[in-house]
Amino acid sequence: MSSVIATLLAAAPATAETANGHCEDVGVAVLASPHAPWKGAPLRVLFSTEAPLQGELSLIAPNGKVAAKSDARLGGPPYVWFAEVPAPAAGEWKAKLLRTNVEGDCSTIIHPITVRAKASASPRQTQDSVWPIRAAWDRPTENLYSAWIEKLFDAPLDEQPSWKALHDVLRDRQRNVLFDHLGLREDQQKLFIRPDCADLPYFLRAYFAFKLGLPFGYAKCNRGGGGKAPQCHAWWNIKNEEPPPEPPAPKTPPPAADFFSLFTGSTPKKPEQVKQSLRPPGLVPSFGYYLRTTVANGVHSGSGRTANTDDRTDYYPVPLKEDTLRPGTVYADPYGHLLVITKRVPQTEDGAGVFLAVDGQPDGTIARKRFWRGNFLFAQDPALGSPGFKRFRPVVMSRDGTLRRLTNKEIAAHADYGDFSLEQSDLDLEAFYDRMDELMSPRPLDPLRAMQEAITALDEQVNARVTSVENGRKYQVGGGREVAMPDGASIFETTGPWEDFATPSRDLRLLIAIDVVRKFPERVARRPERYAMPAGKTAADVKAELENVLATELKARSFAYTRTDGSPWKLTLQDVVERTPDLEMAYNINDCVELRWGASADSDEATTCKRRAPGTQRQKMTEYREWFSERRRPPRG
Repeated sequence: MSSVIATLLAAAPATAETANGHCEDVGVAVLASPHAPWKGAPLRVLFSTEAPLQGELSLIAPNGKVAAKSDARLGGPPYVWFAEVPAPAAGEWKAKLLRTNVEGDCSTIIHPITVRAKASASPRQTQDSVWPIRAAWDRPTENLYSAWIEKLFDAPLDEQPSWKALHDVLRDRQRNVLFDHLGLREDQQKLFIRPDCADLPYFLRAYFAFKLGLPFGYAKCNRGGGGKAPQCHAWWNIKNEEPPPEPPAPKTPPPAADFFSLFTGSTPKKPEQVKQSLRPPGLVPSFGYYLRTTVANGVHSGSGRTANTDDRTDYYPVPLKEDTLRPGTVYADPYGHLLVITKRVPQTEDGAGVFLAVDGQPDGTIARKRFWRGNFLFAQDPALGSPGFKRFRPVVMSRDGTLRRLTNKEIAAHADYGDFSLEQSDLDLEAFYDRMDELMSPRPLDPLRAMQEAITALDEQVNARVTSVENGRKYQVGGGREVAMPDGASIFETTGPWEDFATPSRDLRLLIAIDVVRKFPERVARRPERYAMPAGKTAADVKAELENVLATELKARSFAYTRTDGSPWKLTLQDVVERTPDLEMAYNINDCVELRWGASADSDEATTCKRRAPGTQRQKMTEYREWFSERRRPPRG
C-alpha cells in the first residue's frame, strides 16, 4: 500500500506530498516536540490537516509496535490530533494517521520522526536577533499555531476555565505541546508571563515564534483621536529591536555600576552596545525580558483597532467564514478589548454553534469566554478605528536578511493566505451579529435553547467579574492605599492599580450583556425567521413563553462573592439584573466590595462595608454615569 508522506520542513512543520501523485492534497502539518526528540524527554506530536478527515493517529516505535494512539479530533479547520509517548526509545519513529473513511493508496499519512539516544545541541542566543530564526510563516505553520492554541486552552464546553496568569497555562505540560520544546528546560525557569488583554495575542504569537524559530515583530501605535483610528508610526522586530529608553541620570554617579549593569554586570563602552546589554545573557532570560518588558511596553489595545485598509499594522481583517475564524484569530472590539479565538464548536441537534476565546485582564487573569454580544462588542465609528476579527500580518525575511510585514495586497494574493477582506467594514451592528449567528448556527435555532445559551454566557460573565472584584478586595484588605481616579475617558485606559482593580470597561460590557439577555424575547419576536418557531404558535406566543422562562432561569442561577470581612454573600442573576442602575457606578476600586455589587447602603448585605470612594471621586462618577447608562464609551480627544 502506498502512503502519503509528510515531509519535514525546516524543524518541525510538514506538508503532504503524495507517493504516486494521485492522492488529494489534504494540507498536512506535523509538529513533533521537542524540536530534536531524544529518549530522555516525552515525545509529543500534533498532526493537523486542512481537510475534515476522519482518522486515528498512531505513534509507532522503531520496533514496529504502536506506542500511543488517539482518534480524538479537535478543531475544524484545521483539524487536529494529538498523541504522546512519555519515554520514547531511540530510533526511527512514525506518526501515522490512518484515514478511517478512505480505502486504498490514500488511506495512510505518515510522518517520520528521529528520536536520538542523547540530547543534541539546543538553540543558542545570537547577537543579531532575540532568538535564532530557523523557519518561516506559511499555511502549515499557521495551522500548527492554531492547533497549539486550541490544545493549550481546550476544556469541555460546560466548564469555565481560568488561570491566574498565562505562565500557569504554559507551565502545564499536559496542555502545552511546546513545553520545554527547545531542550533548555525553558518552561521550568519560572518565567513570569502575565499579559493583559492587549498583550495576550502578542505574547502567544511571540511564544510560539520563539519555540519554532519564527520571525516576530510589533508596531508602535497611538490610540487614535480627533475622529481618527489609531495609527502606527514604527515597527520593531527581533532582528531590529526597539532602542531602550534613556535611563534617568543618577544624582550621584555610582562608583562601579550603572543602569546597564543591572542586566549585564558591566558598563557598555560603546553606544551601539546598549541594545544588547539590556537583554540579560542566555536565550531564555533574554526572551523573558523581551516579552514582559519590550513587547509589553510597546503594544496596547489601540494596536488592534487600526483601520482595516492600513498596511502599517500588526493585524489585517479577514472575512467572516468558518475557514478564516481559526484558533489564534484576534477579535478587537471598538472600545479597547482584545480576545483570541481558541475553538469553534459546530452546531448540533442539541445545541447552537459556539466560538470560544480567551482574554487577559489587567490583574493578569486569563479566562475563556464564548462569542456573544455581551463579550464581543461591535460598533462602526471612524473615531474608534476598525473593530472585528483579524489575524496577525505575516512577518517574512527579505533577501537581504531584514524582516518585513506583508501588505494587504500581498496577503490577498498569497497562496498560503489569500484571506484579506474588508467585509466587516461594510456591516452595521445588527448585520454583524446576524452574520455571526448564521455562521455559528447555519440552521434555525430553537428559540428557548438559544435564550438559554445567552443566559449561560451572562452567567459566565458575572462569575468572571467575581474574580475581578475579589482581586480588588484582596488589594484593599492587604493594605492597599486609596487609588487615584483618572479624569474623563482615561478611566478606561490607564495603568497602575486603577487599571488592575477598577472595572469600568468590564462593567460596561456587563451592562451591555444584561441588556442582551433582557431583550432576547423581543429579539426573537422581531426576527422569527431566524428561529425554529414551534408549530401553531405566533411570535407573540413564543415571546411570552420566553419571558416566563427568562424570569425563572435568572432566579435559579446563583453565585457568591466575598464581602469585606471575608464572609460569603449569595446573589442570583436576577439580583444582578435588578441592580443594573447601581452597577453603572460600581467600578471604583476605592469602594467596598459590597457597593461594587450594588448593595444598598442600608441593607444587611452592606453592614460589612468599611470603605467608600472619596466624595470628589463620587462626583466624577456621577458626571461620567451617562456613558454607562447609554452603554457607550466616550470618544477620545
